Amino acid sequence: MPDPAPRKTRARKTAPVTATPAPGPTTGQHVAYIRVSSGDQNTARQLEGLHFDRTFTDKASGKNTSRPAFTEMLQFLRHGDTLTVHSMDRLARNLGDLRTVVLNLTGRGIEVRFVKENLVFKGDDSAMSMLLLNVMGAFAEFERSLIRERQREGIALAKEAGVYKGRKPSLNAAQVEDLRRRAAAGEAKAKLARDFGISRETVYTYLP
Repeated sequence: MPDPAPRKTRARKTAPVTATPAPGPTTGQHVAYIRVSSGDQNTARQLEGLHFDRTFTDKASGKNTSRPAFTEMLQFLRHGDTLTVHSMDRLARNLGDLRTVVLNLTGRGIEVRFVKENLVFKGDDSAMSMLLLNVMGAFAEFERSLIRERQREGIALAKEAGVYKGRKPSLNAAQVEDLRRRAAAGEAKAKLARDFGISRETVYTYLP
């Protein structure tokens, strides 16, 4: 009996393989926040060479809790936006504030970038990322305390040497006399502050 003819095998059809496209760049706006102290009014150098759709700038001391641009920025940011700050100590005054702000923003789907520390925080951050946030934030807080301590030591040494004169007065004697005369006449403190280029708090320091 002859051997049966070999069975022809049909080639199996396979579905075409399609590559999953890589996620594209962030579609939201690129926002910058800048905070400078009264002793350093140069805002340009903090994020020099970077382009942003919107920049919010506060010019205030670290003790001043009033940061109108910061509040406006929080209201402006939307899901998908990216916030860039020069360093952690520019965004918050202490570690507690830093954690609260970063967690609030990332929880809203906003990416937070710190240029100096070279750190990026997103909504899906790992435990290691949060550890870095705590460590770097604590270091920034320590650095600020160290600077203040050195300033106090420098002032104390200058006083001992008799070379520390303190801050130069904002107004000269003639201006002080004019300010007091106008204040006694009932002129508004806010107007006096504007005319003399000083704050309302400083106005009160010159009044008897």
